[in-house]
Amino acid sequence: MAADTSLVTFSVADGVGHITVNRPEAANAFDLPTAREFAAAVVKADGDDSVRVVLVSGAGKRFCAGGDVASFVDAPEPSDYLLVLATELDAAFRHLASLAKPVVSVVQGAVAGAGLGLMLAADVVISEPGTKFVFAYPGIGATPDCGVSYLLPRAVGQQRALQFALLGKPLSAEQALDWGLVAEVDEAAAERAAQVAATFAAGPALALGQARRLIRGSADRTREEIGADEARTIAASVSTEESQALIKAFLKR
Repeated sequence: MAADTSLVTFSVADGVGHITVNRPEAANAFDLPTAREFAAAVVKADGDDSVRVVLVSGAGKRFCAGGDVASFVDAPEPSDYLLVLATELDAAFRHLASLAKPVVSVVQGAVAGAGLGLMLAADVVISEPGTKFVFAYPGIGATPDCGVSYLLPRAVGQQRALQFALLGKPLSAEQALDWGLVAEVDEAAAERAAQVAATFAAGPALALGQARRLIRGSADRTREEIGADEARTIAASVSTEESQALIKAFLKR
């Protein structure tokens, strides 16, 4: 069988839509073609009713090195190219984060720059023990993109986010776990992430998807807005066939 030459692969099995960034030779860094293939994969996952959960991974030894520096350095107008790349990649990550389906990510080797934004678009992140987490942007005199400056302090707190961003010291997987940047560290991270995804796929898809939507959207809304949205959502959810079956099973206990 010929090797898959796609920059991003997408497959569906048993309710799990698996998106893999497939540039291992470039540490899965995003150039513009890769960003566009990733965006297309998210659209497919969103529109496929058989997909109940999305699993995101990076091929090879490293999860994602962020933006492909060589691609914008080689561009005729690097600033213009980077503006398009950052804008389109941010839109793809925001789409992933807004799905009404749970998202699981497995990370290994290194997560840097915009790779942090990709990782933080997931609800549950499983890390291999040796993974290093690197802010990376100041190393090339650049600033955050893809929502990293928004997502990072919400994940770890403002002081830790600033320390991580300004000092340039990588975090180990154990530190990332302690800070709340990842959910679990597991020697068999890929298998564990697949297990978590399978559990979500077998669960109440609508309820899980709406729970992640409400929680992820709460930072930008008032308490009153969230309460009203919760009320509307729970009222709608109990009328679904899935919820009705679960309610009947609950009442029989």
